[in-house]
Amino acid sequence: MTTGGLPGPARGWWILAAACVSACSHAQAPAAAAAPTAPASDPVVAFETVRAVLQSPRCVNCHPVGDQPTQGDDNHLHQQFVQRGPEGRGAAGLACATCHGKANPPESYGEHMPPGVSTDWRLPPPEHRMVFAGLSSRALCLQIKDRKQNGGKDMAGLLHHIADDPLTRWGWSPGYGRKPVPVPHDEFVRAFKQWEDAGAPCPPARVAQQ
Repeated sequence: MTTGGLPGPARGWWILAAACVSACSHAQAPAAAAAPTAPASDPVVAFETVRAVLQSPRCVNCHPVGDQPTQGDDNHLHQQFVQRGPEGRGAAGLACATCHGKANPPESYGEHMPPGVSTDWRLPPPEHRMVFAGLSSRALCLQIKDRKQNGGKDMAGLLHHIADDPLTRWGWSPGYGRKPVPVPHDEFVRAFKQWEDAGAPCPPARVAQQ
């Protein structure tokens, strides 16, 4: 559209309007707002890192629902009908140490060989089974803090167990053909300390949908 036939004031208005339209048509769309994230210092978020480790196959296999441990990344029931036993070290005549030695076997032995650890292979005893499989974050949190369920461990004892116990650390060096715990061990310990230092709060209970 030309403005030659318009009087001076009207012609100026058209020039200004055209400039505004041009500027708006080339303006960039506003950036999408970033999804809100919990602050890194949130202890409940830190506990989710702890939960991811405790409910990984390497941990759940020795913290099963029943008295029969599980195996593999799919947590299938342990072959040979292995049982927890009265002390967590297997039933009479089929102790864990029958197959699980003091170290992982050499890689040359191939996959699916019984792993080992320098202390002893065991499950929690029946008095405090410490079930990890299938629990919600809140239920898992409440359980591991409960000294009646965790074998009498205070927070310092729990920290020692996850940071220094060879059986726990085995999860990051599980031997040939097995996937290690997906979270690095130092990150796991750091998250546990962060959660502990904040008073070890548990995630809120989820309200069932009506």
